[in-house]
Amino acid sequence: MPPRRIDAAERRARLAARHRLTPAGRTDDVVAIADDLAGLHSTDPVTVHLSAAARMRHPRLPAVDEALYSERTLLRHHAMRRTLWVLGAELARAAHHASTVTLLARQRTLLLDAVAGAGLGPDPERWVAAATDEILAVLAAEGPLSARELGTRVPHLAVPLTIGSGRQVSVQSAHTRVLLVLGFEGRVLRARPTGTWINGQYRWAAASAWAPEFAAPLDPPVAAAALARSWLRAFGPGTRADVAWWTGWTVATTKRALADVGAVEVALDEGPGHVLPDDVDPAGPAEPFVALLPGLDPSTMGWKQRAFHLDPAHVPLLFDRNGNGGPTVWVDGRIVGGWVQRADGTLAVRVLEDVGAERMTEIEEAAHALETLLGEVRFTPRFPAPLQTELRR
Repeated sequence: MPPRRIDAAERRARLAARHRLTPAGRTDDVVAIADDLAGLHSTDPVTVHLSAAARMRHPRLPAVDEALYSERTLLRHHAMRRTLWVLGAELARAAHHASTVTLLARQRTLLLDAVAGAGLGPDPERWVAAATDEILAVLAAEGPLSARELGTRVPHLAVPLTIGSGRQVSVQSAHTRVLLVLGFEGRVLRARPTGTWINGQYRWAAASAWAPEFAAPLDPPVAAAALARSWLRAFGPGTRADVAWWTGWTVATTKRALADVGAVEVALDEGPGHVLPDDVDPAGPAEPFVALLPGLDPSTMGWKQRAFHLDPAHVPLLFDRNGNGGPTVWVDGRIVGGWVQRADGTLAVRVLEDVGAERMTEIEEAAHALETLLGEVRFTPRFPAPLQTELRR
């Protein structure tokens, strides 16, 4: 039999329900929100809190901090595409072994070359090993600590290193670079920020103390299957190119992971797509909804090919040149506009197509509710799209 066809309308209905954007789908369980979206983008720390708040029955910004730093049921970690994510502890472990470890060799080579270039000793491997032991010992005894605080404890390691070459060169303290590599090894994790929740500088903790289960070994193919299953549950159907783009995997790894979860082929407007074997049956219509989502929200960024929920004509206004999505306005599974917070705390909204008077009223109500939630907090998107620049003027 030919593969079942899943049209754009059904894909939007799936998105609405599975991404917890409908009123009935919302929950105050922020771990469930993060895992149901296969992780929350954390390159911009604002994204994590506002992505969660948009899906909560009773939006409360401290809920994310409680899960991250008190309960530690959420973890912040570099993973897919060398992006910083916030994920449930088990999914973070799978993402580490399926994606983060594949980035380690390059980062370690950069560190060793920089240590050799700085003349820190005849044996860079030995120097890095000694620095690693010392840093982990300090974190175990006194952590979590920021890189600056750690530098005061190990000043002999706070020497400048030149990382990379040519146009990709930077200067960084040696202990800070060692911390980064330890993160890719899974031996340290980011803890509380050094400022408020909108700050992107974090303290560091030894993983063995902060989240011992995270450091447990996991076979990479098993981890990749877990990650592929999570993505298909949240974003399926999607194409193989979507999966490879989101994970940063090679074609071979993507094919194997899809095979390992028994992914079933379906027909999409873009070509062949995949769903989990228990997810082939048609999805019913979703409850109507309106949502204001932050920049880099998973619903915006989860696919490489987004025509089913985004008019291609809107892309130049809503995405920057590197493909980062700015804050968006959603109506019934589609992106219809964007928004930004102005200096006085008000939200400026622009809708790019006719959604009708009733939905415009709902959008205005959602904007007012978000203004109230943010209160005195002021922020600028880390990756503003052209529309945000226009609206702030």
